[in-house]
Formats: sequence, C-alpha cells, structure tokens
Amino acid sequence: MVTTASFYADQRSRALSGQGYDGVVRVSSGGYFGTGVLLYGGQAVLTAAHLFANSAAAASVYFETSSGAQTVSASSVTILSGYEPGAANNDLALVWLSTAAPTTANRYAPYRGSDEIGQTMTLVGYGLAGSGDTGTTSADPGAPVRLKGANQFDADATALKSALGVEMGWTPLAGGQLVADFDNGASAQDALGRLIAHPGTGLGLDEGLIAPGDSGGPAFINGSIAGIASYTASLQNGATNPDIDAVSNSSFGEIGAWQRVSHYQQWIDQSLRAHYLNAPGTPQQVQKSVAEGGSGTTYAYFLLQFTGVRSDPSQLLSVDYTTRDGSAEAGSDYLAAKGTLRLYPGEDQAVIAVEIIGDALAETDETFYLDVTNPVGGSFGPDVVTLTAMRTIVNDDGGIWT
Repeated sequence: MVTTASFYADQRSRALSGQGYDGVVRVSSGGYFGTGVLLYGGQAVLTAAHLFANSAAAASVYFETSSGAQTVSASSVTILSGYEPGAANNDLALVWLSTAAPTTANRYAPYRGSDEIGQTMTLVGYGLAGSGDTGTTSADPGAPVRLKGANQFDADATALKSALGVEMGWTPLAGGQLVADFDNGASAQDALGRLIAHPGTGLGLDEGLIAPGDSGGPAFINGSIAGIASYTASLQNGATNPDIDAVSNSSFGEIGAWQRVSHYQQWIDQSLRAHYLNAPGTPQQVQKSVAEGGSGTTYAYFLLQFTGVRSDPSQLLSVDYTTRDGSAEAGSDYLAAKGTLRLYPGEDQAVIAVEIIGDALAETDETFYLDVTNPVGGSFGPDVVTLTAMRTIVNDDGGIWT
C-alpha cells in the first residue's frame, strides 16, 4: 500500500492486529500473492480473479490475528463467470477454506448501498510500500506487511472511458468498477479533476493507493466491503498527464480501480448459501439445538421464508438481523453476527448462519437469540416489528461437577 506518509514502519499506515482488520488476509497461489478478505460465515475469502491467472489448483490463506499467525489451505477456488482479464471486468474470486477460519479473524459483509461514489473508504492490503512521490519500492524487506490508507471513490470507471475514449485501452463494465485517484493536495496531480472534471485534492497524510500485492484487497465503507482492489493505471488525455513521474508505479496522479462489490452481492450471497453444510431447506429440518464441537466452528442455522406474493417478480426482499446473548456469550460461545439478508428474484427463503465456537470445556447448555427486523418488500404481520428465534448450544464435553 503506497501512502503519502513515511515508509511502512510509520504506525499511521500499519493495519495492526486488533484494529478491526484481522480478516484481511494474504492469498498465495502459483508462486504469487495478493490480498483477500474473509466473508461473513467464515468459510470463504473474497479476492481478485486475476491472482489465479497461472493456476487455481492450489492456494493458501495467511491470517494475522490477535491470537497469532495461521495459514489455512484452500479446498477450491471459484472464479466469477464472465471474468475478462483484458478489461478487468468481473475480476472476483472466492477462495474456499479447507478448515474453519480462526475465530479471532474479523468477518465482513458486502456493502449493500449504491451510494459509494463520494464516500471515503479505508483500503487495506499486503502490497508493496513506498510513497506517492516516488511510487512503490522494488521490494520490501522481510515478509509482506499489512498496511492501510484512505481514499475516496470518485466515479464509475465508465466515466473515464466516456471522457478518454481510445486513450483508455479497455472498456469497464457499467456499474462494475469504481475508481479513485491518488492526490497530494496539488491540482497538477488531481487526475480525475483534470481528466473528467471531478476535482478533489485528497485526504492529506491519510491518502493512499493500491500497489502490487494489494490485488484482491478490500476497500471498506463503515466496516462493509465496498470494493475489491483490481488494478492501477497511469492515464492521460492528449497533453494532460497528471502522473507525477509518468511511470506506472502507484505514484501521485495515478488512478486505482476496485470491483464494485454491491454490484456483485447476489453472486456472493448465493455462493455462500450454496456452500453451507447441511443447511435446512424446510422448517422441519431446522435444528434448534446445536452441538458446540471440540474446536473450530460449526453452524447454527435460522431459516427465513417469504410466504407472500411479490408485486413485481424482480423485487428484492430483505430483513436486518443481529444476534443477542442469552446464557451464551458472543466471542466465547458463538460469533456475533449482524447484517442484512436479501432474497433475490426467484428466492422465497434463505438461511442465516451463525458460527458456534467449539471447545473442550465441560459446561452447561447455553442459549442465544437472533432478532430479525426491518422487513423491506414484505411484513411480519400486523403490529409485529421484531421476530426472535432462540438456539441452544449443547455441551458435548462431559458432565459438570460442582
């Protein structure tokens, strides 16, 4: 991650364990590495498809969390259908973990809004360090370091193509890519101000841009994944060239592009649902008691069904959900979950999966709750504002002695 601040040892640029970025991981495949981000449910990492240009046969994921470092092998990799290497369209992949992710790794959900442009985001990754004045270093000493910076989504990438025409040698998919420029406070390096009349001179010492090794890394808005790092470019329009050194090296005046995650949230959601093990398909199959297991995590499932009729077949339905402690405590007995469940066209039901933390401690059976609120496109019935379900975590580690 290139930033305006000093080299990566500056604490401003470090994404240290315990700061909320412990689900940002290093993804390795075919002798190359990039970055990825752990999705809700803990079973898959979202990253860039182009990391697997050489081979998707073997991949591994490196976690750095408050409990230490751990490498987990991938069981498989799914490349988004329609991936176009030349235009970086649909540049997304899911890396499926062979074992449970560390419980101390943060889980993240896709950004659900359509208002990313103009918002400040936090970008995190394992890419090369450097400065905006000089670009990336040729190599960092030692192991790659997880870094962070900030920027602002300035435009849809199609706005660049519309303005530059043949000067831009690829055609982004409409709605599929977001772009941001690397500003240093000077109008001369305000790339999108000069190229598409979208002025802005940056965020000062917090401003950053992706670099080699950041591919697949997340751009967060309010803790949700709004973008996945895809590429950088040094662009010009005739004699207008805002790049500070006219070299493609992630320096000031260059542009970064991210896959717009909200555009692909249906693919992400439905891919995760399809991989849930033994998920219930009917109310009769729902297990209200779940054995905790001896290690890692298992799932407690909640099934949401829509029994009404859509006024429009393409209508999206959604609810918000959040877990709540009973006698079971989030963080020690289960992993807290909070988010939005969407039912896409053709779907009338889906599960919400909550991870149960396994251990070898003998303890009493414990309970927790899931509250479901804010139905959009449907209702819970007259005067009902919240639906609540309870699950029991069953002790499977022997008796309790007092």
